[in-house]
Amino acid sequence: MMKAQRLSLLAMLLCGCMAATLPIIITGIKGHNATSHADAEFVPQAPDYDNPAMWITADGDTAGTGADIFYVVSTWEEDWTNADSTVCHYADVWNTAHREHMAREMTRIAAYMSPGNCFYAPFYRHTTMETWLTEDEDTIYQRTRLPMADVCTAFDHFIRERDPRRPLVIAGFSQGGKAVVELLKHISDTIYSQLAAAYVLGYKVTPQDTAACRHIRPAQGATDTGVTICYNTVKDVRYINPVIANTCFGINPVNWRTDATPATLHDSITVTLSPVHHVLVVSGYSGSEYRAYRGFINVGDIHGCEPWLYSECISRNIADRARAWRHAFSLSECMNEEKSGM
Repeated sequence: MMKAQRLSLLAMLLCGCMAATLPIIITGIKGHNATSHADAEFVPQAPDYDNPAMWITADGDTAGTGADIFYVVSTWEEDWTNADSTVCHYADVWNTAHREHMAREMTRIAAYMSPGNCFYAPFYRHTTMETWLTEDEDTIYQRTRLPMADVCTAFDHFIRERDPRRPLVIAGFSQGGKAVVELLKHISDTIYSQLAAAYVLGYKVTPQDTAACRHIRPAQGATDTGVTICYNTVKDVRYINPVIANTCFGINPVNWRTDATPATLHDSITVTLSPVHHVLVVSGYSGSEYRAYRGFINVGDIHGCEPWLYSECISRNIADRARAWRHAFSLSECMNEEKSGM
């Protein structure tokens, strides 16, 4: 099993997460050379996932009864230029500032996902915000091929090191949510059998995705396993962002229902799933802490809230699904032993 690094207080201060229960480590890296394409699009050096500096990890599973969580961070960079003034549409994992940006989210997520679990989050060459601002599906597809390949490479490294007798959880926010969908297409049936749940936070699952991948099974409740949890939050369905949230299924992470039964969160927020649009409609919550970004997100949708507003619900649910997976795994092991003894 890959030894999870404990996370240092310094990185927690970096992300403003003073309430975190585990420390964070961000390892310093010397600069690496990068490559560029013939069309003058600058492409940074690929990550080396044998290098522990390419990961944020946390070992909070002191009892050995939790899950292994693979988390994919969202979009943090805008288009930038290198020393030759060539535009780059990708984050550079060898750039200290870019890693620090990603670590802000990764460490905050680890603060609520890692207690009781082992947490792993790779740095990767995520595509920049300008890609999403095009609102062009072909451009998004073309520019996300590189980051999705990075994520698959990191995941394969992670899988080689983990104990397959432990429940597997995959989670990601926004561009990271897209990566979760692509990972479900990438994994083998053997790896899928280890999956307790996949969490697509603030991104869509399309009919094309479900048609292309039998591993994508919508969650129907709080404890089914091998399922995909998907949700997007808006103030009204007219604010659905089609690039991000035009999804074909969803579930309410507060009451774990797929119908329109409302749920109360934090005593004052009402969260209701629209069974027609498969998004969460909230009332009693402004989301004002998430400022609108260039007219694209947080403009009636509350995209920025997805990993944070429901964090307590997600933390509990990971534990519930991990226990359910372990129970099913134990029953399967017992049945196999009985058969082998016949």
